[in-house]
Amino acid sequence: MKRLMLGCAALAFAGAADAQELTLQLKWVTQAQFGGYYVAKDKGFYEEEGLDVTIKAGGPDIAPTQVLAGGGADVIVEWMPAALAAREKGLPLVNIAQPFKASGMMLTCLKESGISDPKTDFAGKTLGVWFAGNEYPFLSWMHTLGLSTEGGTDGVTVLKQGFNVDPLLQKQAACISTMTYNEYWQVIDAGIGPDDLVTFKYEDQGVATLEDGLYVLESTLEDEAKVADLEKFVRASMKGWKYAEENPEEAAEIVLENDETGAQTIEHQTRMMTEIGKLTAGSNGALDEADYQRTVDTLLAGGSDPVISEAPEGAWTHAITDKALAE
Repeated sequence: MKRLMLGCAALAFAGAADAQELTLQLKWVTQAQFGGYYVAKDKGFYEEEGLDVTIKAGGPDIAPTQVLAGGGADVIVEWMPAALAAREKGLPLVNIAQPFKASGMMLTCLKESGISDPKTDFAGKTLGVWFAGNEYPFLSWMHTLGLSTEGGTDGVTVLKQGFNVDPLLQKQAACISTMTYNEYWQVIDAGIGPDDLVTFKYEDQGVATLEDGLYVLESTLEDEAKVADLEKFVRASMKGWKYAEENPEEAAEIVLENDETGAQTIEHQTRMMTEIGKLTAGSNGALDEADYQRTVDTLLAGGSDPVISEAPEGAWTHAITDKALAE
């Protein structure tokens, strides 16, 4: 028996040693926004595929596109506006999978600001906006409304918003950028009731752009061995996402176990995981071409200062998901 156990241990060690290493760079800090990847790792879905996946948390000083360009990751989580803008500037990013079907981005406004309709009430107001590539959907939306972002009575004043909700709490801005799964709830937790807020989801305004896709460099897709690893990675990741959708409380606990900062709480992460599940629902991982085209059209609608100046070519592929989802 002892000999058999040693043999099994040796086989397990050999399997781990043969596992193909792959590094994923997240767009932001460890939180339920990336729950599917942490679940896939914790549940052994990556290991079952013969992968040894390293998940690198992001943060305010980490740009996933730069990490990818510098060879610090094989695949990154990024929003499509930032990815397409980087591609047009010369970084050949390619979307290989799209776990998020819907956008969670919105503007959250104080009802006392008098804003009830973006078309008529934004002019003359100060709006909080995230930058570092997150500003692109906002700029496209303002253009569709015919509003300058240079301030004045006929435009909006842009407040460069930190990654918190302070500008709304301190009434420095009439509205701030929030995600349905995170900052909106921070406002609620700060003591402002839903009845005192007005929200405008980008999805409802017809200017939603794709968030949290998986991107690699074009050169990666020329490596047959790496392509095979990516197929396994996407398959296991989507298995993780579907598990997280069905088991938000367990997924939140897994996320917390991977949060080295200790700043997250189970209550917030469970709520976030539940909201995230609404965004990943309906996606099997394959990019919907209609969603892609809507994103491109929104980004091109930037007037004299569009996010991208022409429709991209070769910015996405179904090559990975076609094989990953066929098995």
